[in-house]
Order: sequence, then structure tokens, then C-alpha cells
Amino acid sequence: MIEKFDAIVVGAGPSGNAAAYTLAKGGLSVLQIERGEYPGSKNVQGAILYADMLERIIPEFRDEAPLERHIIEQRLWMLDEHSHMGTHFRSDVFNEAKPNRYTIVRAQFDRWFSRKVKEAGATVVCETTVTGLLRDPAGRVYGLTTDREGGEVHADVVILADGVNSLIAERAGLRPKVRPEHVALAVKEMHFLPREVIDQRFGLKENEGVVIEMAGTITAGMAGTGFLYTNGESISVGVGCLVSDFKENGTSPYVLLDRMKRHPSIAPLIADSEVKEYAAHLIPEGGYDAIPAIHGDGWMIVGDSGQFVNAMHREGSNLAMTTGRVAAETVLELRSTGKHMTAHNLSVYRKKLEASFVMKDLKKYRRLPSTLHDNKQFFTDYPRLLARAAETWFRVDGVEKKQKEREMVGSFFKSRGLRGLISDAFKVARAWR
Repeated sequence: MIEKFDAIVVGAGPSGNAAAYTLAKGGLSVLQIERGEYPGSKNVQGAILYADMLERIIPEFRDEAPLERHIIEQRLWMLDEHSHMGTHFRSDVFNEAKPNRYTIVRAQFDRWFSRKVKEAGATVVCETTVTGLLRDPAGRVYGLTTDREGGEVHADVVILADGVNSLIAERAGLRPKVRPEHVALAVKEMHFLPREVIDQRFGLKENEGVVIEMAGTITAGMAGTGFLYTNGESISVGVGCLVSDFKENGTSPYVLLDRMKRHPSIAPLIADSEVKEYAAHLIPEGGYDAIPAIHGDGWMIVGDSGQFVNAMHREGSNLAMTTGRVAAETVLELRSTGKHMTAHNLSVYRKKLEASFVMKDLKKYRRLPSTLHDNKQFFTDYPRLLARAAETWFRVDGVEKKQKEREMVGSFFKSRGLRGLISDAFKVARAWR
């Protein structure tokens, strides 16, 4: 006998868990399918959790979720080969009763979130691969097939939260294959150190944390960024670049990460640490213009599967949880009014996202991915020019300040030219609108 559910959610990451939990709490019969051994088994790396988005789903999450540190300081670095310059913001205000951001370890967090999904009443099945979607002659999705014996399952709606590749949607013709210039490959390591050592190196106490986001020559002329997060007793270190750039450049991601770890600004922060975990992860970075169709007759797409990542602000989990929740709320609203899961009715999901910060932020930076991909000088020339200017300004060597100013300005004109500087400024302003 073929089982029938109100909804099936494919994937047990932040977006899938948000959707399954919201649906189950709303009283629907929900099946969640995860191909990993357990939720989070494919994610060993650290990440940032944005509290507001999870609080809208599970208000009491701080009492039980496996949180590493709450972030009180954000650093932004621009690096050349020998130095870094940038800014940081640190505030005791972030030591609030309900902190805004936390570092987490995805493997632990995803397992906890999955337990909440089960407690809400959903059926969670792991180590199961979805092999295809079931569609009637009119094209409406009414279920799926899996690699289990008798693995056909029916539902009123199928929500795809199976990651950036979303092979299920691609094979079903619901979305095109992800283009190499629309996805980044990030490689990450977990460096373990005693808690007191991390506290001392970063000036922290109790469960305070620091995030450092980096750009510049560490990506070897490719469009990408590096990052460092402090966890309870470990430091997450990683770097990511567009897949298209890796292919064109011929540089190995592992070589890039090793080079980054040896940078004089980074090496002291992870000195004497023990590396126990390593992972590679694809991140959608195509932005607003790369978002595929996210709903149709009997189906919806959420999270990374829909390219919902704000590359400019390095935000992913908040968009994932928000899209998962909004998709589930759309289904619940349609059920409450007796409406079917047609493409027309499910279009409310897209409208809700367009009215939210999700689409508004992605639309704001819609030109950014192509601008960075086509203008590598932002990762090569400018970091070196800024570092050279700072070194000239702060070096006291008997040279008058007016001459130093001429040298600093002159280096920019010599490298980029007046036309190049104006063009670069226009490109940045245009990508920022």
C-alpha cells in the first residue's frame, strides 16, 4: 500500500527542517527524507546562526540548541600577501539576554533541529535517496520515488530542500543545471584549541565570539572570500571561490586554504591547533538573477536549492530558515481555506518572499556576482594598493606628509589610471544599488 502524506520535505538542513517543523506544528502529516546517515552528517563545519529567524520558528531555542558562542565582534579584513587592513565592530550591547548571532557546528545543530521536527510530529527517514518525482499527465507533482523497496510515496505537496545542486529538481526539469559562475566551492577546517587559549587570543570571556571575514590576495586573483569563526573549543577557518574561477585558474582549493592559513595575519590565531575535521561545501552565489522557478503544481523549492544566499553579507542560514518557514506557512494557509496546491495558489509563496527582506536584499545586490566575477582587480590590485598606502602613511622616515600623500595617490593612478579608477568606482556603486 502506497503511503500518503499532506507534505513531503526533501532534505534536513536549515531550510528543510524549518519547513518540516512548521508544517508538523501546524497539524499536517509530514514526511521528511534525508539521504545522509543522520541530519547534519554531511556538514562538519562551523557556521553562523541568525537568531531572529530561528526564534520565529522555535522561540525557546536558546534553552536547548547546541550553540557555540554568541558574536560580540565582527572584523572585516582586506589582505595582501604580507598584511591586512580593515575595520571591526565590537560592542558590549551584543552581550544581551537574547544575542542576535551565534556560531554553531552544523552537524550538532542539524541533529538538534531534526529532533525538534520529530517532536513536532513529522516522520523523518534518513539514509534514503529520492530517485525522482511522480507527475500526472498534466504535470502536477503528486509524490516521489526513493531507493527503498516499495519506495513510492504520495503527497499533496513536495518541498525540495536538497541543497545547491538540487538534482531532483534538475532531473525533473523544474530548474536548470547550476552554472559554475553561480556557485562557490568553500573548503573549511576545524582547528581545536582549549577554550582559554581562544579567549586569550581574541580578547573574549565566557561564551563571547568573534567573526573575521576576509577578501584580497588570499584567493589568488579569483572572486571569493575567506573567513574565521570562533567556536567553543575550536576555530572554523575556510576560503571559498567561484567554481568557474577554480576551473579557469587551475588552483586547488586545498592549496588555497593552506596558503591562507600561512598568512602572517592568520597563522598566529590558529597556531598550535589540532585539525580534526575538514569539509568542502558548495554555496550558491548567483544572487537574485540566478533564482529558478520556486513553485509549481504540487511542488516548492527552498533554501540553497533556490539560490537563496546573500553573498555580499555572507548570509545563508537566515534565508534558508525563512524560505522554509514561509513555504510551510503558505501550504498551511492554503489548506485552511481548502485550496489545492496548484502553481497559481502556491505563487503566494513567491509574493511573500518578494515582500520580505529575502528578495529585497537579493535584488539590491543582484549585479554584485557578475561585477566581482568580471573585475578581479578588486581581489588583486586594490588590496595591494591599500596596504602600500597604509604602510607609507604609518611609516615615520623623515619624509614630509605632503610627499607621502602624493605617493599614495600616485600609486592608485599608476596602477589603474584615471579612467580605470572612475570605471571601478562606477561598477561598485552600480552593484551596490
